[in-house]
Amino acid sequence: MQCVCEQLEQLKGYKMESPHSVNSPRRILSLSKQRVSFQDPDDKTGFGLSGEHGPKPSEVYGFVGSITVVVASVIFLIWAYVPEHWLHSIGITYYPSRYWALAVPTYVIVTIVLGLGFYIGLNFMSTPSPASVNTIYDEHSRDPSQINCSGDGAEKAIEPMSDIDITRINNIMFRDTTL
Repeated sequence: MQCVCEQLEQLKGYKMESPHSVNSPRRILSLSKQRVSFQDPDDKTGFGLSGEHGPKPSEVYGFVGSITVVVASVIFLIWAYVPEHWLHSIGITYYPSRYWALAVPTYVIVTIVLGLGFYIGLNFMSTPSPASVNTIYDEHSRDPSQINCSGDGAEKAIEPMSDIDITRINNIMFRDTTL
């Protein structure tokens, strides 16, 4: 507690560089004597923008996109659920048929489900059967007998990665030791 009190006494006579600087507990308790201003000295509006040259385009597109989605959703819900005589009473007489309020979302959902079904089917068609040799060997398979490691004793290099032959795996896993 004495350390904090000593720092506060040291800061009593310290003059702030800018009237806009931020007083935070982290700054008061820091051992640094130099103040850091978070305000841009060239900023005349008082509002800070992200970056030196204004907001990023992705931020603007995200903001405009989110506002557009909210407004379109509200308009869709009003069109789909408000009775026709209410719409006529506020002066809206031309709008699409209510059939499309159910048809378009249904068509979109069916298209997504069919697309996923076709995608899964294409994956099953392009995958070799479990009995195929292509599930064991392919053009990237490497036999350990093809790899030549040179070196003697303690100076021998670590062998590079290779595939283990299926017959060797079967012998290790399924060898009958009772015979």
